Amino acid sequence: MVNFYRRALNKIDKLDAVQRKELLVSAVGEINLLETVLDSMDVGVLVCDAKNNLVMANKFAQRLFPMNLGEGVQLWEALKDEEIVGFFKNILLNREKVNDYEINIEQQDRKKLLSINVVPLVQEKRITGTLIYIEDITEKRRGEARLRRAENLASLTTLAAGVAHEIKNPLGSISIHLQLLQKAFAKKIKTHDSKIEKYFNVLKEEVNRLNLIVVDFLFAVRPMTLDLREGDINKLISQMIEFVRYELEQAKIMCLLELDEKLPGILFDERYMKQALLNLVKNAQAAMPKGGILTIATKQVDNDIRILFSDTGVGISEENLSKIFEPYFTTRESGTGLGLTQVFKIIREHKGEISVSSKEGEGTDFEILLPVLQKVVRMIEYNDKNEVKK
Repeated sequence: MVNFYRRALNKIDKLDAVQRKELLVSAVGEINLLETVLDSMDVGVLVCDAKNNLVMANKFAQRLFPMNLGEGVQLWEALKDEEIVGFFKNILLNREKVNDYEINIEQQDRKKLLSINVVPLVQEKRITGTLIYIEDITEKRRGEARLRRAENLASLTTLAAGVAHEIKNPLGSISIHLQLLQKAFAKKIKTHDSKIEKYFNVLKEEVNRLNLIVVDFLFAVRPMTLDLREGDINKLISQMIEFVRYELEQAKIMCLLELDEKLPGILFDERYMKQALLNLVKNAQAAMPKGGILTIATKQVDNDIRILFSDTGVGISEENLSKIFEPYFTTRESGTGLGLTQVFKIIREHKGEISVSSKEGEGTDFEILLPVLQKVVRMIEYNDKNEVKK
């Protein structure tokens, strides 16, 4: 089609007014088609000329980045996000080529991960502008993380039951025989021996600790049977915080609740959901050893209820962020590495999603999305006599 218009332009002087009009209408139609194609794409496309002026931005790009469109406006002047402005200005002025550069943005209280490609537009061996290709890879990365976690859990499930039972049975036997030994020593030794009593207490504590680890491990890998009932998630959060308020105060942690009172009901198992939320509180408490602020907020986002746990703790390194939900991964000396695995499992069993974002030294955000309870809608039937039935 481009060659056709080039040939037509070479003969423009020979065309009459009607032919010129038809040519112009045809060109406008081609341009409209091109714009429709670009606006229908689920990726952002930005085009700049040789002076870095923004000459085209499709609808997807405009939704990603608030911008001021106008003639003769350089890209970094058209965009409003300061972080994005600095990135593009540096790249375009230095004529750099970028492949799959990932950057985080916040849009309508939702964090998104974008992949950006910047390539020069070359025509007749001369750079005439820049093409910027932007893809929203938030769900793609979440899907990859979910798949990786699911694979990790699945690989452990078969081994877990057998190994856990093999450990749990001897532990039970050891515990019983410790009690028998303690009674036997008490009969043999008439005077109280504090050292022997101390040794027995240490042994019993260690056996109990190992038993708890096995119980937690079995919970993390066994299938769950949920008792789902419609309930008020705000009420559950308030009750849970009231339960641990004294403990948080002792740890010099201020808990702020920002709960949306207009939330619709959702289906959840109160026992398991309370355990998941409590694990997140405990995790935040461990991340703020010198105290801080824990904010728990709820809000409806489309067809989901969003629960956000934000702490002002030590944060999580980029290296560890992708491993945070994996079994036995922990950065604490006394941690089992199963607390967040349990949270992940409980939320997934409720058909929800959980994600984490963090910056070292600034704090961590855990975002939970739970589906809103969908009401059953009955269809209206129409009979042959043009009467409406319900």
